[in-house]
Amino acid sequence: MNNTDFYQNREFLFTSESVSEGHPDKVADQISDALLDAYLTENPYARVAVETLVTTNHVTLAGEVRGSDKVTQNADAIVRDVVKRIGYAQKGFHHQHIEIINKIHGQSADIAMGVDAKTNQAEGAGDQGLMFGYACNETDVLMPASLHYSHEILRHLFKDINNGSIKGLGPDAKTQVTLAYCGNQPVAAHSIVLSIQHEAGINQADIQKTVMPYIEAALPKGFITKDTEFFINPTGQFIIGGPDGDAGLTGRKIVVDTYGGAAPHGGGAFSGKDPTKVDRSAAYAARYLAKNVVAAKLADACTIQLAYAIGVAKPLSLYVNTHGTGTENEYVIAQKLQDAMDLTPWGLREHLGLHKPIYERTATYGHFGREPQPDGGFSWEKTDLFDK
Repeated sequence: MNNTDFYQNREFLFTSESVSEGHPDKVADQISDALLDAYLTENPYARVAVETLVTTNHVTLAGEVRGSDKVTQNADAIVRDVVKRIGYAQKGFHHQHIEIINKIHGQSADIAMGVDAKTNQAEGAGDQGLMFGYACNETDVLMPASLHYSHEILRHLFKDINNGSIKGLGPDAKTQVTLAYCGNQPVAAHSIVLSIQHEAGINQADIQKTVMPYIEAALPKGFITKDTEFFINPTGQFIIGGPDGDAGLTGRKIVVDTYGGAAPHGGGAFSGKDPTKVDRSAAYAARYLAKNVVAAKLADACTIQLAYAIGVAKPLSLYVNTHGTGTENEYVIAQKLQDAMDLTPWGLREHLGLHKPIYERTATYGHFGREPQPDGGFSWEKTDLFDK
């Protein structure tokens, strides 16, 4: 059996998870990206690397910036606005009562020296590292199905929680979807887990009745069968949640942020980093390349790897893997990608328009598989590379 036959004929189960905007790690991500957007609003070329820690009624900010002092001084108000928007007004984590420690300071001169250049085209990468992008034809948004449906369940559920249509459920939640695959396509839901914070006294049967329509709506018709298993708040109750129940840190949900485990991850997190950090910008570019390969029907699935060295503009490598589904040689595809896009740090930022305050929205429900937006948000989701 050749590689293509193996890829197309295998049967297996695959699982991905998502978390809500009130999950403690996602609270941290949103704060870091809200601060990033504030710096970029003041100066589109600000240098920002901000980390956030959240725990019971406490937020610590740390990191390095070369940007507006006004934003640094206004950080407390930005933090409280994010926490309030998420919906935290609980005894253990309340937007009005949280203690905030701000340890943001100036960027290292050594890092600045490695990145800055006399010309934009010569600008080096902000750090060394390898970044992966992935796309597949399992869903309309060219994302792994188990992750996409995990995101969709929570995204639509929390839309109604946040607009007040659903009462008694809290901001913290997680979902997990296990799908049965035949060949390279999902065919059924094997099991679904959903844990969601709730007020005391709410019956678990009522919670299940509330969330089931969102589960059913998120999955394709026919995926839920008589054999599908459901685990709704499997511990029995989930009253204490969010940062009061578990500390949260920026960048701790990188698999949720990317491909749900269906593709490699280079290790670098995204939130709180300006686009000179190739951890973020090159990962977006790699997704853009992979998605355009699949959208152009050059493959059913595609993994892209980019590698950079700090202070060096040209990527060290571009790797293409079409998992035995390519209609052209992978070397030929790689050449097409390099011809179509300037992959220097400056070039990919200019191509995707990344010097904009478009990042807080990425901090929930995945950085990929989203709709490109008129203001430049999710520009890496466009499929226009081979139209140019």
